Amino acid sequence: MNHKINPEIITSLQQIAGVSYVFSDAETRKHYGHDETEDYNFPPEVVVKPATAAEISAILALANEHEIPVIPIGGRTGLSGGALSIHGGIGLSMERFNKIIEIDERNLQVTVEPGVITQALRETVAEKGLFYPVDPSSQGSCFIGGNVAENSGGARAVKYGVTKDYVLNLEVVLPNGKIIWTGANTLKNSTGYNLTQLMTGSEGTLGIITKIVLKLLPLNKHNILMLVPFYKAAEACEAVSAIFRAGIVPSALEFMERDAIDWALRYVEGISIKVKENIQAHLLIEVDGNYPEVLFAEAEKIMAVAEQFQIDEVLFADTDDQKNALWKMRRSIAEAVKSNSVYKEEDTVVPRYELPKLLHGIKEIGAKYGFKSVCYGHAGDGNLHVNIIKSSMSDENWQREVPKGIREIFDLTVSLKGTLSGEHGIGYVQKNYMDIAFTTAHLDIMRSIKKVFDPNNILNPGKIFPDK
Repeated sequence: MNHKINPEIITSLQQIAGVSYVFSDAETRKHYGHDETEDYNFPPEVVVKPATAAEISAILALANEHEIPVIPIGGRTGLSGGALSIHGGIGLSMERFNKIIEIDERNLQVTVEPGVITQALRETVAEKGLFYPVDPSSQGSCFIGGNVAENSGGARAVKYGVTKDYVLNLEVVLPNGKIIWTGANTLKNSTGYNLTQLMTGSEGTLGIITKIVLKLLPLNKHNILMLVPFYKAAEACEAVSAIFRAGIVPSALEFMERDAIDWALRYVEGISIKVKENIQAHLLIEVDGNYPEVLFAEAEKIMAVAEQFQIDEVLFADTDDQKNALWKMRRSIAEAVKSNSVYKEEDTVVPRYELPKLLHGIKEIGAKYGFKSVCYGHAGDGNLHVNIIKSSMSDENWQREVPKGIREIFDLTVSLKGTLSGEHGIGYVQKNYMDIAFTTAHLDIMRSIKKVFDPNNILNPGKIFPDK
């Protein structure tokens, strides 16, 4: 803990944000001391809830002067510990930045504050016939600012891309309190260094985002959703690359291992799907567009590819209720796993053709170190979420053996031309594996960038970079 927050600092924070928006009681601090990363809880010494960029500017200037850590806190749905106050300091909750400022229908853009819930943004623009495609599984509770900070993806990234592909411009408060815009509200920008893209995915270590300008798309009118059961999990992975090689780009292509779908079905009420005993995995595949005849043709091509493998009867979702139920099942897997056991979740990503090798290797590594894994994820991107389950493992083996296994999983991932995280970020829990993906030269460049923006290391310290 930093322990530089004295009564004088508290008084200054109250003068900036208002007495009713500064909290130092144990209950509030504990509440803001965790996200969805395992069972960690690192409370800040004080929680502040500002409402304007000017207030954040004053808070950062104060913190910078006294070298007090500041940790930006969004919807606390993160899985890499990015919002954990591991050095105490000021927990800067962004929840009052919750306005959709402007929907520019002429230019297909939206200006939004970072505390807006992602699903609320998507639904609001959809009412105007517009589409914001990025849809992380936590979209019903995560903040759009957190999505930008982590460069979040989601099921539809396979066709539409991730958060960085929609961020045009950002208002950012720098650690010294200065407020800047990083770019321009244009689709093209070849003017100097791209600070907008640098901030996107920087995990709250370079500045505090206070406004976001996002690109929108026209909303597609139709989609087809199918659930394809495979007798062999490896063949489900093989089918992913085969679908693309057949000339189809689905709007979503999700992989679910048998345990993942079983646990989700037990966890989510009101979903009735029968899974035969010898089915090992499923692919959830969606195509979307404006012309039903084109979508039916694409679905037929996908079926022709799938039938080259050992599959059972394909389920086509005929109604919106059925589609919503299938997506609810898929999005509930992480919560279902968490309800069953203590676990660690790794966010591996490889070129999609390498998915069978990755899945096979993960299972071999698990057998070597004595842990079980449940795998699922955005297979169309090559993004596999690996949930390592504690179950009956002893505490000693959980602490000693599992990190060795995780390191081997990441070694395998990088050897397959992949990397450590596709969308969850590095944060606190993955930082000491960064040497697998990067050389000392890479990490020195990143540290130098951090030092230029934040010479006193007050913004989200202890994240991304390995412990020395």
